[in-house]
Amino acid sequence: MTTNYILAWLPHNQRKPLLKRLLIVWAVALPIAVATWIGRKGDGMPHSFDMSLVYSYAISTFIWLFTDVARFAFKGVLRSQAPYYWPPALRAGLMMLIGVPIGYVLGTLVGDAYAGWSTWDLWRLNTNRFVGMLVSAIVISAGFVTFFFQRGKAEALAQEVTQAQLMLLQSQLEPHMLFNTLAHLRALIGHDTERALAMLDHLNDYLRTTLQASRQVLHPLSDEFSRLEDYLSLMAIRMGPRLSFELDLPSSLHHTQVPSFILQPLVENAIRHGLEPVVAGGRIEVQASADGTQLLLTVRDNGLGISELALAESGSTASTSGTTASWGLAHVRQRLHTLYGNRAGMHINPLRTGGTCVVLTLPVTNPHAAA
Repeated sequence: MTTNYILAWLPHNQRKPLLKRLLIVWAVALPIAVATWIGRKGDGMPHSFDMSLVYSYAISTFIWLFTDVARFAFKGVLRSQAPYYWPPALRAGLMMLIGVPIGYVLGTLVGDAYAGWSTWDLWRLNTNRFVGMLVSAIVISAGFVTFFFQRGKAEALAQEVTQAQLMLLQSQLEPHMLFNTLAHLRALIGHDTERALAMLDHLNDYLRTTLQASRQVLHPLSDEFSRLEDYLSLMAIRMGPRLSFELDLPSSLHHTQVPSFILQPLVENAIRHGLEPVVAGGRIEVQASADGTQLLLTVRDNGLGISELALAESGSTASTSGTTASWGLAHVRQRLHTLYGNRAGMHINPLRTGGTCVVLTLPVTNPHAAA
């Protein structure tokens, strides 16, 4: 019951990492228990191996609760920020100075209750040994917190780098589309006012949703599809009957959280490298579906198909050395790995009938979870 209560107010993307850190703490608690059991022989106090286990695991767990878990409960005071919620170094040190002693005392009380005697009696029997135990516990705990803190900061830095790469990708892909759209809009104004106004409306909606999405890591899937609809509507006005498209989003998935712009590079690739080079144009289909706890996002076109070079480069780190197509695909793959690890992936399949099918698989997240 307590575990469910804790998980209820934890950010959704932090639950599994938090439990992984707890497993690491418990894994190290075992050799600490062995060392404590061996080291306390001959100190005049009865101390069996099972007592050492209870002390070690109780102290480790309470210190973990009052440091790693407490940073979520007091994120306002600690100024912990998404997506990893690690406070600044000074506040992290203050959290450790308060949380470690409290966790040590509570864990010791649990161990004393199990052993049936008081650790504090050791202070009177052997002050040096007591102080040594206390200092050792604090140093080990500080090492854990420092390790997790540095790891969290590294993950946050990787997130920032990925977001910077996303903005760079957008800055390179969108001007090409905007300049062509404005040129086409200018040509339409003189002889087809109705189509020009429709293009202007779609362009306005597209730019507005783009600005909103650029300010957040995750957003509802309905927003992603709305942005794609505006973009594809613009392209349909530009390409005329050469482009047709279909968007399929079940109402049950409207509020599912997905990374911002995650489908945009795939759709742009399909048009620029799949359909535009074909005289007759083609069709794009974008579909969302759920398979258990997995969200499937599919982008399918019947154009030229992905080249072997772009397919090979899409599996490497996104860089400016490859083509725009391979860079966009590699970037999507990298973002999925940064946000979800091995729980997400991208599968690219050339179609026998011509064209390409790209399927993104990512976990279905709580629609009300913080990005």
